[in-house]
Amino acid sequence: MSISSAMAAGVSGLTANSNAVERISNNIANADTTGYRRSFAQMITSGSTAATGSTSAGVATTITHSNTTEGTFQETSVASNLTINGSGFFVVNSNIDAGYTTGNMFTRDGSFAPDEDGNLVNGAGLYLMGFAYDATGELGAVDRSSFSDLVPINVASQSINGSATSTVGISGTLPSQETGLAEPGNAFTTSVEFYNALGEAERLTLSFQPSTLDDTWDVTISGPDGDYGTVTMTFNNSGANAGSPASYSGVTSLATAPAGFAFDTATGEMTLTVNNGTTPQTLTMSLGAPGTFDGLTQFSGDYTPMNVDADGSESGLLTSVEFDEAGDVWGVFDNGTRKVLYSVPLATFANANGLATSNNSTFQVSGESGAFYLGAPGTGETGSLTSGGIEGSNVDIAQELTSLIQRQRAYSSNAKIITTADEMLSETVNLKR
Repeated sequence: MSISSAMAAGVSGLTANSNAVERISNNIANADTTGYRRSFAQMITSGSTAATGSTSAGVATTITHSNTTEGTFQETSVASNLTINGSGFFVVNSNIDAGYTTGNMFTRDGSFAPDEDGNLVNGAGLYLMGFAYDATGELGAVDRSSFSDLVPINVASQSINGSATSTVGISGTLPSQETGLAEPGNAFTTSVEFYNALGEAERLTLSFQPSTLDDTWDVTISGPDGDYGTVTMTFNNSGANAGSPASYSGVTSLATAPAGFAFDTATGEMTLTVNNGTTPQTLTMSLGAPGTFDGLTQFSGDYTPMNVDADGSESGLLTSVEFDEAGDVWGVFDNGTRKVLYSVPLATFANANGLATSNNSTFQVSGESGAFYLGAPGTGETGSLTSGGIEGSNVDIAQELTSLIQRQRAYSSNAKIITTADEMLSETVNLKR
Protein backbone atom coordinates (compact mmCIF):
# COMPACT_ATOMS: atom_id res chain seq x y z
CA MET A 1 0.00 0.00 0.00
CA SER A 2 1.41 3.38 -0.96
CA ILE A 3 1.72 6.28 1.43
CA SER A 4 -1.13 8.09 -0.30
CA SER A 5 -3.29 4.97 -0.02
CA ALA A 6 -2.51 4.80 3.67
CA MET A 7 -3.57 8.41 4.03
CA ALA A 8 -6.81 7.69 2.13
CA ALA A 9 -7.51 4.77 4.45
CA GLY A 10 -7.01 7.06 7.43
CA VAL A 11 -9.42 9.60 5.97
CA SER A 12 -12.04 6.84 5.50
CA GLY A 13 -11.50 5.90 9.13
CA LEU A 14 -12.11 9.47 10.24
CA THR A 15 -15.28 9.67 8.18
CA ALA A 16 -16.58 6.31 9.39
CA ASN A 17 -15.97 7.05 13.05
CA SER A 18 -17.52 10.51 12.64
CA ASN A 19 -20.67 8.81 11.31
CA ALA A 20 -20.62 6.42 14.26
CA VAL A 21 -20.30 9.30 16.74
CA GLU A 22 -23.21 11.03 15.01
CA ARG A 23 -25.42 7.98 15.63
CA ILE A 24 -24.24 7.63 19.22
CA SER A 25 -24.96 11.30 19.88
CA ASN A 26 -28.46 10.94 18.44
CA ASN A 27 -29.10 7.87 20.61
CA ILE A 28 -27.96 9.63 23.77
CA ALA A 29 -30.06 12.70 22.95
CA ASN A 30 -33.14 10.46 22.58
CA ALA A 31 -32.50 8.27 25.61
CA ASP A 32 -35.76 9.56 27.15
CA THR A 33 -37.81 9.82 23.95
CA THR A 34 -40.97 7.72 24.05
CA GLY A 35 -40.82 4.78 21.66
CA TYR A 36 -37.41 5.76 20.22
CA ARG A 37 -35.37 3.01 18.55
CA ARG A 38 -31.58 3.24 18.59
CA SER A 39 -29.46 2.99 15.47
CA PHE A 40 -25.74 2.56 15.08
CA ALA A 41 -23.06 2.70 12.41
CA GLN A 42 -21.61 -0.71 11.66
CA MET A 43 -18.06 -0.74 10.26
CA ILE A 44 -17.48 -2.58 6.97
CA THR A 45 -14.35 -2.95 4.83
CA SER A 46 -14.07 -0.63 1.85
CA GLY A 47 -11.78 -1.95 -0.94
CA SER A 48 -9.53 -4.99 -0.61
CA THR A 49 -5.96 -6.10 -0.15
CA ALA A 50 -4.71 -8.69 -2.63
CA ALA A 51 -2.25 -11.44 -1.69
CA THR A 52 0.22 -10.53 -4.45
CA GLY A 53 -0.08 -6.80 -4.19
CA SER A 54 -1.75 -3.94 -2.44
CA THR A 55 -4.79 -1.98 -3.45
CA SER A 56 -6.51 0.83 -1.68
CA ALA A 57 -8.44 -0.34 1.40
CA GLY A 58 -10.27 1.47 4.11
CA VAL A 59 -13.50 1.42 6.09
CA ALA A 60 -17.07 2.54 5.50
CA THR A 61 -20.25 2.44 7.56
CA THR A 62 -23.68 0.98 7.13
CA ILE A 63 -26.51 2.13 9.40
CA THR A 64 -28.22 -0.61 11.41
CA HIS A 65 -31.47 -0.11 13.32
CA SER A 66 -32.46 -1.87 16.51
CA ASN A 67 -36.23 -1.73 15.98
CA THR A 68 -37.05 -5.15 17.47
CA THR A 69 -35.52 -4.50 20.89
CA GLU A 70 -38.14 -3.35 23.38
CA GLY A 71 -37.78 -0.32 25.60
CA THR A 72 -38.66 -0.12 29.27
CA PHE A 73 -42.27 0.13 30.45
CA GLN A 74 -43.21 3.38 32.18
CA GLU A 75 -46.51 3.41 34.06
CA THR A 76 -48.66 6.50 33.61
CA SER A 77 -52.12 5.34 34.85
CA VAL A 78 -53.63 7.01 31.77
CA ALA A 79 -55.97 4.45 30.20
CA SER A 80 -55.37 5.65 26.63
CA ASN A 81 -51.56 5.35 26.94
CA LEU A 82 -50.67 2.07 25.23
CA THR A 83 -47.58 -0.16 25.27
CA ILE A 84 -46.79 -2.98 22.86
CA ASN A 85 -45.51 -6.17 24.48
CA GLY A 86 -43.63 -7.97 21.72
CA SER A 87 -43.63 -7.37 18.00
CA GLY A 88 -45.61 -4.73 16.16
CA PHE A 89 -46.07 -1.03 15.50
CA PHE A 90 -49.03 1.31 15.83
CA VAL A 91 -50.40 2.82 12.63
CA VAL A 92 -50.61 6.61 12.92
CA ASN A 93 -51.49 9.48 10.61
CA SER A 94 -50.44 13.12 10.87
CA ASN A 95 -53.48 14.54 9.07
CA ILE A 96 -56.80 12.80 9.59
CA ASP A 97 -58.61 15.52 7.65
CA ALA A 98 -57.09 14.06 4.50
CA GLY A 99 -57.64 10.60 3.06
CA TYR A 100 -56.86 7.92 5.61
CA THR A 101 -55.12 5.70 3.07
CA THR A 102 -52.27 8.18 2.62
CA GLY A 103 -49.80 9.62 5.09
CA ASN A 104 -49.89 6.60 7.39
CA MET A 105 -46.75 5.76 9.36
CA PHE A 106 -45.66 3.30 12.03
CA THR A 107 -44.50 4.02 15.56
CA ARG A 108 -43.99 2.50 19.00
CA ASP A 109 -44.88 5.79 20.70
CA GLY A 110 -48.13 4.95 22.48
CA SER A 111 -48.56 8.19 24.46
CA PHE A 112 -52.11 8.59 23.13
CA ALA A 113 -54.67 10.91 24.68
CA PRO A 114 -57.90 12.44 23.34
CA ASP A 115 -57.65 15.82 21.63
CA GLU A 116 -60.38 18.46 21.71
CA ASP A 117 -62.43 16.40 19.23
CA GLY A 118 -61.93 13.08 21.00
CA ASN A 119 -59.39 11.67 18.52
CA LEU A 120 -56.52 9.75 20.13
CA VAL A 121 -53.24 11.54 19.38
CA ASN A 122 -49.75 10.92 20.79
CA GLY A 123 -47.20 13.44 22.01
CA ALA A 124 -45.79 13.86 18.50
CA GLY A 125 -49.21 14.94 17.16
CA LEU A 126 -49.87 11.66 15.33
CA TYR A 127 -53.36 10.14 15.34
CA LEU A 128 -53.98 6.48 16.17
CA MET A 129 -55.70 4.48 13.42
CA GLY A 130 -57.81 1.36 13.81
CA PHE A 131 -60.73 -0.69 12.55
CA ALA A 132 -64.27 0.32 13.60
CA TYR A 133 -66.83 -2.19 14.88
CA ASP A 134 -70.37 -1.85 13.57
CA ALA A 135 -73.48 -1.27 15.69
CA THR A 136 -73.88 -5.01 16.30
CA GLY A 137 -70.31 -5.39 17.59
CA GLU A 138 -69.03 -7.10 14.44
CA LEU A 139 -65.73 -6.17 12.79
CA GLY A 140 -66.57 -7.85 9.52
CA ALA A 141 -64.04 -8.56 6.78
CA VAL A 142 -61.25 -5.96 6.93
CA ASP A 143 -58.22 -5.66 4.67
CA ARG A 144 -55.18 -6.25 6.89
CA SER A 145 -52.68 -5.78 4.08
CA SER A 146 -53.54 -2.17 3.31
CA PHE A 147 -54.71 1.02 5.03
CA SER A 148 -58.06 1.11 3.20
CA ASP A 149 -60.27 0.10 6.15
CA LEU A 150 -58.51 2.15 8.85
CA VAL A 151 -60.20 5.11 10.53
CA PRO A 152 -59.08 7.50 13.29
CA ILE A 153 -59.98 6.19 16.75
CA ASN A 154 -62.36 8.67 18.36
CA VAL A 155 -63.53 8.41 21.98
CA ALA A 156 -65.55 11.63 22.17
CA SER A 157 -68.89 11.67 23.94
CA GLN A 158 -71.30 9.55 22.02
CA SER A 159 -74.62 7.96 22.79
CA ILE A 160 -75.93 4.45 22.51
CA ASN A 161 -79.52 3.89 21.45
CA GLY A 162 -81.82 2.12 23.84
CA SER A 163 -83.33 -1.24 22.93
CA ALA A 164 -86.72 -2.58 23.90
CA THR A 165 -87.05 -5.47 26.36
CA SER A 166 -88.54 -8.63 24.92
CA THR A 167 -87.77 -11.36 27.48
CA VAL A 168 -87.63 -11.34 31.28
CA GLY A 169 -86.57 -14.17 33.59
CA ILE A 170 -87.54 -14.26 37.27
CA SER A 171 -85.72 -16.33 39.89
CA GLY A 172 -85.81 -16.38 43.67
CA THR A 173 -87.10 -18.33 46.67
CA LEU A 174 -90.51 -18.08 48.36
CA PRO A 175 -90.89 -19.15 52.06
CA SER A 176 -92.94 -22.37 52.26
CA GLN A 177 -93.95 -21.78 55.90
CA GLU A 178 -96.06 -18.80 54.85
CA THR A 179 -98.53 -21.06 52.99
CA GLY A 180 -101.26 -23.30 54.44
CA LEU A 181 -102.16 -20.87 57.22
CA ALA A 182 -105.77 -20.11 58.20
CA GLU A 183 -104.95 -16.43 57.87
CA PRO A 184 -102.02 -16.01 55.41
CA GLY A 185 -99.81 -12.96 55.79
CA ASN A 186 -99.30 -10.11 53.39
CA ALA A 187 -98.15 -10.62 49.84
CA PHE A 188 -94.49 -10.43 48.87
CA THR A 189 -93.88 -8.03 46.01
CA THR A 190 -91.02 -7.43 43.62
CA SER A 191 -90.43 -4.78 40.99
CA VAL A 192 -89.38 -5.64 37.43
CA GLU A 193 -87.74 -2.96 35.29
CA PHE A 194 -88.04 -3.13 31.52
CA TYR A 195 -87.32 -0.77 28.62
CA ASN A 196 -89.72 0.46 25.98
CA ALA A 197 -88.93 1.03 22.30
CA LEU A 198 -87.41 4.45 23.10
CA GLY A 199 -85.04 3.05 25.71
CA GLU A 200 -87.07 4.52 28.57
CA ALA A 201 -87.31 2.51 31.77
CA GLU A 202 -90.75 1.32 32.93
CA ARG A 203 -91.78 -1.03 35.73
CA LEU A 204 -93.94 -4.04 36.36
CA THR A 205 -94.93 -5.38 39.78
CA LEU A 206 -95.22 -9.05 40.73
CA SER A 207 -97.23 -9.88 43.82
CA PHE A 208 -96.93 -13.32 45.49
CA GLN A 209 -99.81 -13.93 47.91
CA PRO A 210 -99.50 -17.07 50.07
CA SER A 211 -102.63 -19.25 49.95
CA THR A 212 -104.46 -21.14 52.69
CA LEU A 213 -103.40 -24.25 50.75
CA ASP A 214 -99.96 -25.69 51.41
CA ASP A 215 -97.26 -24.78 48.90
CA THR A 216 -99.63 -22.65 46.84
CA TRP A 217 -99.27 -19.01 45.81
CA ASP A 218 -101.47 -16.57 43.88
CA VAL A 219 -99.35 -14.49 41.54
CA THR A 220 -100.61 -11.13 40.23
CA ILE A 221 -98.78 -8.98 37.71
CA SER A 222 -99.50 -5.29 37.20
CA GLY A 223 -97.91 -2.37 35.38
CA PRO A 224 -98.62 0.86 33.49
CA ASP A 225 -101.98 -0.54 32.31
CA GLY A 226 -103.08 -1.70 35.79
CA ASP A 227 -103.48 -5.39 36.58
CA TYR A 228 -102.69 -7.70 33.67
CA GLY A 229 -103.66 -11.06 35.14
CA THR A 230 -103.27 -13.69 37.83
CA VAL A 231 -102.14 -17.30 38.02
CA THR A 232 -101.99 -19.85 40.83
CA MET A 233 -98.59 -21.47 41.36
CA THR A 234 -98.14 -24.76 43.24
CA PHE A 235 -94.74 -26.15 44.32
CA ASN A 236 -93.52 -29.72 44.85
CA ASN A 237 -93.04 -30.54 48.53
CA SER A 238 -91.31 -33.93 48.27
CA GLY A 239 -89.17 -36.11 46.05
CA ALA A 240 -86.26 -35.12 43.82
CA ASN A 241 -88.11 -32.02 42.60
CA ALA A 242 -89.04 -30.73 46.05
CA GLY A 243 -89.03 -26.92 45.97
CA SER A 244 -89.56 -26.60 42.21
CA PRO A 245 -92.83 -25.52 40.55
CA ALA A 246 -95.31 -28.42 40.31
CA SER A 247 -98.07 -26.82 38.25
CA TYR A 248 -99.82 -23.63 37.23
CA SER A 249 -103.58 -23.14 37.27
CA GLY A 250 -106.32 -20.54 37.53
CA VAL A 251 -105.02 -18.36 34.73
CA THR A 252 -107.12 -15.19 34.66
CA SER A 253 -106.63 -12.20 32.36
CA LEU A 254 -107.48 -8.80 33.85
CA ALA A 255 -106.04 -6.76 30.98
CA THR A 256 -108.08 -4.26 28.98
CA ALA A 257 -107.32 -4.19 25.25
CA PRO A 258 -104.99 -3.26 23.68
CA ALA A 259 -103.15 -4.52 26.79
CA GLY A 260 -103.09 -8.29 27.04
CA PHE A 261 -102.16 -11.24 29.23
CA ALA A 262 -101.66 -14.92 28.44
CA PHE A 263 -99.97 -17.74 30.36
CA ASP A 264 -98.57 -21.07 29.20
CA THR A 265 -98.98 -23.53 32.09
CA ALA A 266 -96.65 -26.05 30.42
CA THR A 267 -93.65 -23.71 30.30
CA GLY A 268 -94.37 -21.26 33.08
CA GLU A 269 -94.12 -18.32 30.65
CA MET A 270 -96.52 -15.39 30.57
CA THR A 271 -96.96 -13.11 27.58
CA LEU A 272 -97.77 -9.49 28.31
CA THR A 273 -98.92 -6.85 25.86
CA VAL A 274 -98.06 -3.41 27.27
CA ASN A 275 -99.94 -0.44 25.82
CA ASN A 276 -97.03 2.02 25.80
CA GLY A 277 -96.86 3.15 22.17
CA THR A 278 -98.63 3.24 18.83
CA THR A 279 -97.60 -0.40 18.55
CA PRO A 280 -98.00 -2.13 21.95
CA GLN A 281 -94.88 -3.82 23.34
CA THR A 282 -94.86 -7.58 23.85
CA LEU A 283 -92.93 -9.11 26.77
CA THR A 284 -92.34 -12.77 27.58
CA MET A 285 -91.76 -13.39 31.29
CA SER A 286 -90.68 -16.77 32.66
CA LEU A 287 -91.43 -17.88 36.23
CA GLY A 288 -89.88 -21.33 35.69
CA ALA A 289 -91.08 -24.50 34.00
CA PRO A 290 -92.63 -27.23 36.20
CA GLY A 291 -90.02 -29.57 37.67
CA THR A 292 -87.08 -27.17 37.10
CA PHE A 293 -85.04 -24.96 39.41
CA ASP A 294 -84.02 -22.20 36.97
CA GLY A 295 -86.89 -19.89 37.96
CA LEU A 296 -88.92 -19.50 41.14
CA THR A 297 -88.46 -22.03 43.95
CA GLN A 298 -90.02 -22.56 47.37
CA PHE A 299 -88.17 -23.67 50.50
CA SER A 300 -88.49 -23.14 54.22
CA GLY A 301 -86.73 -20.03 55.42
CA ASP A 302 -86.69 -16.31 54.76
CA TYR A 303 -88.01 -14.67 51.63
CA THR A 304 -85.23 -14.11 49.10
CA PRO A 305 -85.53 -10.97 46.94
CA MET A 306 -86.14 -11.86 43.33
CA ASN A 307 -83.44 -11.74 40.67
CA VAL A 308 -84.58 -10.20 37.40
CA ASP A 309 -82.78 -11.01 34.16
CA ALA A 310 -84.16 -8.79 31.38
CA ASP A 311 -82.76 -7.94 27.98
CA GLY A 312 -82.91 -4.48 26.44
CA SER A 313 -81.31 -1.29 27.67
CA GLU A 314 -81.98 2.39 28.12
CA SER A 315 -80.25 5.11 26.14
CA GLY A 316 -76.81 6.00 27.44
CA LEU A 317 -73.87 8.38 27.05
CA LEU A 318 -70.23 7.35 26.89
CA THR A 319 -68.51 7.89 30.24
CA SER A 320 -65.14 6.16 29.79
CA VAL A 321 -63.14 3.87 27.52
CA GLU A 322 -61.16 0.72 28.25
CA PHE A 323 -58.44 -1.07 26.27
CA ASP A 324 -57.79 -4.80 26.45
CA GLU A 325 -54.75 -6.91 25.51
CA ALA A 326 -56.40 -7.96 22.24
CA GLY A 327 -56.45 -4.34 21.05
CA ASP A 328 -60.19 -3.80 21.44
CA VAL A 329 -61.40 -0.38 22.59
CA TRP A 330 -64.51 -0.66 24.79
CA GLY A 331 -66.95 2.14 25.54
CA VAL A 332 -68.54 2.21 28.99
CA PHE A 333 -71.90 4.02 29.03
CA ASP A 334 -73.84 5.53 31.92
CA ASN A 335 -76.64 3.00 31.48
CA GLY A 336 -74.25 0.19 32.43
CA THR A 337 -73.73 -0.99 28.86
CA ARG A 338 -70.22 -1.92 27.73
CA LYS A 339 -69.79 -1.91 23.97
CA VAL A 340 -66.78 -2.62 21.74
CA LEU A 341 -65.99 0.37 19.51
CA TYR A 342 -62.65 -0.15 17.74
CA SER A 343 -59.87 -2.66 17.17
CA VAL A 344 -56.28 -1.37 17.31
CA PRO A 345 -54.17 -3.43 14.87
CA LEU A 346 -50.40 -3.77 15.07
CA ALA A 347 -48.26 -3.77 11.95
CA THR A 348 -45.65 -6.52 11.65
CA PHE A 349 -42.91 -6.95 9.04
CA ALA A 350 -40.63 -9.69 7.79
CA ASN A 351 -37.67 -7.48 8.73
CA ALA A 352 -38.68 -4.70 11.10
CA ASN A 353 -35.05 -3.61 11.44
CA GLY A 354 -35.12 -2.69 7.76
CA LEU A 355 -37.80 -0.01 8.18
CA ALA A 356 -36.94 3.47 6.99
CA THR A 357 -36.75 5.93 9.87
CA SER A 358 -38.45 9.31 9.87
CA ASN A 359 -39.17 12.18 12.25
CA ASN A 360 -41.03 11.81 15.54
CA SER A 361 -39.92 8.20 16.13
CA THR A 362 -41.85 6.99 13.10
CA PHE A 363 -41.03 4.45 10.44
CA GLN A 364 -42.06 3.72 6.88
CA VAL A 365 -41.98 0.68 4.65
CA SER A 366 -38.77 0.13 2.70
CA GLY A 367 -37.48 -2.46 0.29
CA GLU A 368 -35.56 -4.09 3.15
CA SER A 369 -38.48 -4.27 5.60
CA GLY A 370 -40.95 -6.09 3.39
CA ALA A 371 -44.71 -5.49 3.32
CA PHE A 372 -46.74 -4.93 6.48
CA TYR A 373 -49.58 -6.98 7.95
CA LEU A 374 -52.10 -5.43 10.34
CA GLY A 375 -52.58 -8.24 12.82
CA ALA A 376 -54.83 -8.34 15.86
CA PRO A 377 -52.74 -7.98 19.06
CA GLY A 378 -52.00 -11.27 20.75
CA THR A 379 -52.40 -13.37 17.59
CA GLY A 380 -49.60 -15.08 15.69
CA GLU A 381 -46.33 -13.19 15.98
CA THR A 382 -48.10 -9.95 16.92
CA GLY A 383 -47.51 -8.61 20.42
CA SER A 384 -50.22 -7.73 22.93
CA LEU A 385 -51.23 -4.34 24.34
CA THR A 386 -50.99 -2.96 27.85
CA SER A 387 -53.06 0.05 28.85
CA GLY A 388 -51.92 2.67 31.34
CA GLY A 389 -48.28 3.09 30.36
CA ILE A 390 -45.82 3.98 27.62
CA GLU A 391 -42.71 2.35 26.21
CA GLY A 392 -39.52 4.29 26.68
CA SER A 393 -36.46 4.40 24.44
CA ASN A 394 -34.43 1.21 23.98
CA VAL A 395 -31.17 3.17 24.35
CA ASP A 396 -28.71 1.91 26.98
CA ILE A 397 -26.71 4.96 28.11
CA ALA A 398 -23.83 2.86 29.46
CA GLN A 399 -23.52 1.06 26.14
CA GLU A 400 -23.61 4.31 24.18
CA LEU A 401 -20.96 5.98 26.35
CA THR A 402 -18.71 2.93 26.02
CA SER A 403 -19.13 3.04 22.24
CA LEU A 404 -18.40 6.75 22.30
CA ILE A 405 -15.04 6.13 24.00
CA GLN A 406 -14.22 3.41 21.47
CA ARG A 407 -15.07 5.63 18.51
CA GLN A 408 -13.07 8.51 20.01
CA ARG A 409 -10.00 6.29 20.32
CA ALA A 410 -10.50 4.93 16.81
CA TYR A 411 -10.83 8.47 15.45
CA SER A 412 -7.58 9.50 17.16
CA SER A 413 -5.79 6.44 15.77
CA ASN A 414 -6.91 7.22 12.22
CA ALA A 415 -5.84 10.82 12.67
CA LYS A 416 -2.44 9.48 13.71
CA ILE A 417 -2.26 7.48 10.47
CA ILE A 418 -2.74 10.70 8.49
CA THR A 419 -0.10 12.66 10.43
CA THR A 420 2.35 9.76 10.14
CA ALA A 421 1.74 9.45 6.40
CA ASP A 422 2.22 13.21 6.11
CA GLU A 423 5.58 13.00 7.86
CA MET A 424 6.62 10.15 5.58
CA LEU A 425 5.69 12.18 2.50
CA SER A 426 7.70 15.10 3.88
CA GLU A 427 10.73 12.86 4.32
CA THR A 428 10.32 11.60 0.77
CA VAL A 429 10.19 15.17 -0.59
CA ASN A 430 13.28 16.08 1.44
CA LEU A 431 15.30 13.29 -0.17
CA LYS A 432 15.90 15.55 -3.18
CA ARG A 433 17.49 18.31 -1.08
